[in-house]
Amino acid sequence: MGKTIIVANQKGGVGKTTTVVNVATYIASEGYKTLVIDLDSQGNSCSGFGIEREENREGLYEALMGIKKVEEIINPTEIKNLHIIPSNIHLSGAQVELVEMKRREYKLKEEVVDRVKNEYDYIFIDSPPSLGLLTINGLVASDSVIIPIQCEYYALEGLSQLLKTINIVKHRLNPALKIEGVVLTMYDTRTNLSKQVMEEVIAYFKKKVYKTIIPRNVKLAEAPSFGKPIKLYDPNSLGAISYYKLSQEILKNG
Repeated sequence: MGKTIIVANQKGGVGKTTTVVNVATYIASEGYKTLVIDLDSQGNSCSGFGIEREENREGLYEALMGIKKVEEIINPTEIKNLHIIPSNIHLSGAQVELVEMKRREYKLKEEVVDRVKNEYDYIFIDSPPSLGLLTINGLVASDSVIIPIQCEYYALEGLSQLLKTINIVKHRLNPALKIEGVVLTMYDTRTNLSKQVMEEVIAYFKKKVYKTIIPRNVKLAEAPSFGKPIKLYDPNSLGAISYYKLSQEILKNG
């Protein structure tokens, strides 16, 4: 049975999608059957794999609402062993529609993840930048959470709210949920600030912080505009090497 990991932080621009796209790519490249679920209506994970945004493409929304079976909305990517469940613009309205539904927090788990979990070794969920009902669904459907934290001002702001939400989900909805790890992103070796943030995060999360730190890297920033994971865009870049190392740490944890 596959391991389901949500990459979550309600702050935007911290590297959630970059982490999902690149870690999933490297893990799939090691021969593990891997699925990415794009839980963000902006569809950035799709873009990261070069999948065009189409108004009429059926995706996660249709599966959540029971319009389509999950098997019908899984798309291949150009990476061997790697599939994606795309989002579409309708997903932005799902938050409102879910409110009225029974077992609303379990829709992603029951309609999507549980139905395909036996088919994959790893499932990665790219969450929206909020702590709304979609992110709650992602936490309920997951075994664990990876939290990306950028090495910049206000990095730790709002983190207590995220941890509180994770604890609420753990106690009320998903007792097995745990923090898989914390990844430091956008590290700038030239600034004292990055070093200070790193020290604060390690002091708080201790051994939960991955040894691999993701640097601020031009090639990482460019890759999505070409619709390619960093492994395909520039495999020798510092960003590529870092995400490869991070994927190995995640695999090592099981």
